[in-house]
Amino acid sequence: MTFKSTFLNVKVLDIEEKSTIKSVLRQVLIFNHVKGFNLKNLGYLPRWVILLLDMMAITFSGFITFYLFKGIGLEYFDSKHEGLKIASYFVLNVFFFWWFKTYSGIIRHSSFIDAIKILFSQVSTFFSLLVINLGYSIFFKENIFLTTALLINVIFSFCLLFLYRVLVKQIFEVYFKGIQGANLVNAIVYGADANAISVSNALQSETPTRFKLLGFIDKYSLNESKQILGLPIINQKKRISVIMRSLNAEALIIADKGLSKDEQLAIVDECLEHSLKVYTVPLISNWENQKEISQKIKSFEIEDLLDRKPIVLDNRGISSQIKNKTILITGAAGSIGSEIVRQVIDFNPATLIVLDQAETPLHDLTLELQKMNITTNVVSIIADIRDKIGLEKIFDLYRPSLIYHAAAYKHVPLMEENPSQAIFVNVMGTRNLADLSIQFGVERFVMVSTDKAVNPSNVMGASKRIAEKYVQSLYFNELKGNADTTKFITTRFGNVLGSNGSVVPLFSKQISEGGPVTITHKEIIRYFMTISEACQLVLEAGAMGNGGEIYIFDMGKPVKIFDLAKKMIRLAGYVPDKEIKIKEIGLRPGEKLYEELLNDNSRTLPTHHEKIMVAQEEIDEHYSVRKSILEILDASTQYNNHLIVSKMKELIPEFKSLNSIFEILDKKVN
Repeated sequence: MTFKSTFLNVKVLDIEEKSTIKSVLRQVLIFNHVKGFNLKNLGYLPRWVILLLDMMAITFSGFITFYLFKGIGLEYFDSKHEGLKIASYFVLNVFFFWWFKTYSGIIRHSSFIDAIKILFSQVSTFFSLLVINLGYSIFFKENIFLTTALLINVIFSFCLLFLYRVLVKQIFEVYFKGIQGANLVNAIVYGADANAISVSNALQSETPTRFKLLGFIDKYSLNESKQILGLPIINQKKRISVIMRSLNAEALIIADKGLSKDEQLAIVDECLEHSLKVYTVPLISNWENQKEISQKIKSFEIEDLLDRKPIVLDNRGISSQIKNKTILITGAAGSIGSEIVRQVIDFNPATLIVLDQAETPLHDLTLELQKMNITTNVVSIIADIRDKIGLEKIFDLYRPSLIYHAAAYKHVPLMEENPSQAIFVNVMGTRNLADLSIQFGVERFVMVSTDKAVNPSNVMGASKRIAEKYVQSLYFNELKGNADTTKFITTRFGNVLGSNGSVVPLFSKQISEGGPVTITHKEIIRYFMTISEACQLVLEAGAMGNGGEIYIFDMGKPVKIFDLAKKMIRLAGYVPDKEIKIKEIGLRPGEKLYEELLNDNSRTLPTHHEKIMVAQEEIDEHYSVRKSILEILDASTQYNNHLIVSKMKELIPEFKSLNSIFEILDKKVN
C-alpha cells in the first residue's frame, strides 16, 4: 500500500478526534518507512538505544567476570544482599555514562574522544565501587566485591563498549564503500604532513565518498616502511606517473604545501601528460569550516597553473585614497570594472558610483552589492561616456574624488570593422571624462589600458594608445604637472583570464560542447593574469601614482595559446586531438602573434612594488594631440573607415595594421 492510497483510506474513516488522525498517519508513516527500510537511509540512533546497548555490554561483561572467577573457585561477590550489589553496579555505571555522555555520540562516527569518555566512565565506576568496597570492609569487616574481579570487569567492559562501536563504525564504512565502490576514483595523496593527513581523514569520512585513497607520496623520503591511516607512504624515487600506474591510481591530490610553484607545475604537467586527474586543496589555516574540508578539494583550474606569486598590496596607501571618499567607476558592469567595484568596496568609500551603459549586467551587479553587509552608499547609473552633457550632470551632482575608468570597447575584430565606434568610446569617452575631471576637481583619474596599445597592430589598440596620449599630454603640457590638479594615471596590462571575451571562457564552452577548440595560430603567444590580480594592481598603481605615469604590470611568463588549449582539455579529462580536436582557423584581423608591453623606443623604471613598473614614453604636445583627435572624430562622424584609420596612423606612427584591410594604408606611406 502506497502512502497516497493509505492516506485516502484514512480520509474516509469516521474519525472525529485530531489526535486519532495524527496517530493513524504516524502509523502509516512508520509502516512505509519500515517497508522501505535500507541501511543506507538509516538515521542516527536515539540516545536511549545507545544507552541500552551499553547496558547490555556491561551486563555481558559482568557475566563473563562472574563465571571466570567461579571457574577458578573464587566469588566475584557472595549471595548475601545480591540484589543490592548488582543494583549498585548498574546504578554507578549508568551514572557515569550520564556524567561523561558516552551515549551522546553517533556510533558510526565514533572517534578517539568517544574512547576517552568510555575509559573515564569505567575507571570512575571502578574507583567508586572500590571506595564502597573499602568502606563496607571497614564497618562490616567483609568485602562486597572481589577487588581483582572488579578490575577485570572494568577491563572487559571497556573493551566491549569500545569494540562494538568500532565494529558498527567499520560495518557502515564497508557497507557504504561497497555501495559506492564502482564509482570511486583511485587516488594518491601527495604529501605526508598534517595538511595531507587532515585532508585524507576528511575524504575517508565524507558522504558520499568520491575517492578511494591508496597511499601517500613523500618527496622527502623520510618515512619508508611506515603508514598513515593504514595506508602506505611511498617514497618518490620514481616519476609520479610511474608510481600511480603501478598502484592503478587515477588521480593525485596535492596536499603538500611545501611545494614550490615550479614543483607544483611540473607535477601537474606530468599528470596531465599521462591523462591523470589532479586535484588541489587549500591550507588548513584557510579552511573556514572544517566540516566542509572535503568539499574544498577541487580540480586544478588554468588560473592555478599561472607562474604567479601572491600580490602584496599597500592597503594603507590605497585606503587613504578611497576611504570615506566618493568613487566613480566607469564600465562597472564589465569583468574588470565589476572586480574593481568588489575590491574598492572593501576600503569603505562613502559613496560608490557604478556607471555603465549595459542595463542587465549593471542590474545584476547592483543586486550583488545589495546583498553585501556594507555601509557605503552605492549609486547605480545607466550612462554613456560618449554623452558629455549627461556625464557633466553626474559630476556636478556627486563630485567624485577618484575615478577608475574601465569603460571601453575591447574586441579587436569588431573594432577593426567599426573603427568609428572605437574612437567614440575609447577616445572621445576618455576625453570627456578627463576634461570633466579637471573641471570638477577630481583628485585622481586612473585609466585602464591594454598591452595592445603598444606598437598597435589594430584599431582597438591604437584607439587606447590615443587615449593614453591624451591624458598624459593633458597632465604634463596643459596642467604642467601641477600638484593641485587632477593626477592622471594609466595602467597597462595584458589579457585577463576569465574576462568577457577572453580565450578561457571560449575554450571552456567549446570543450563542454565536445570541441573542436579553435585557435587562430599555433605560435600565438599572450601574457595572462587573473582578474583579481589585474584589479589589485590597478588599485595599487592608482594609489602610488603622482600623475602622468603609464604603469605596466609584471605579467609573468608568456603563454602559448596552443599549450593553453591542450592543458584546458586535459584538465577537463580529455585527450587533446583525440577526444577533443584543436582546430587552427587563422589570425583574426589586427591580431599579432606576440603582444608587447613596451613601445620600441620606451624603457621602464622600477617602483617600490616589484610587479609594477613605469613606462618611459615620449610625451606629445597636448595641443597637437587634441587637434589630431578632433580630426579623427570628424572622420568618425562621417563613418569613413579608411579616413579614420589613416588619421589614427598619423597620430600613432608605430600603428602598423596586421591581417587587416587597412594594411594598404601602411603601403601607401611606405
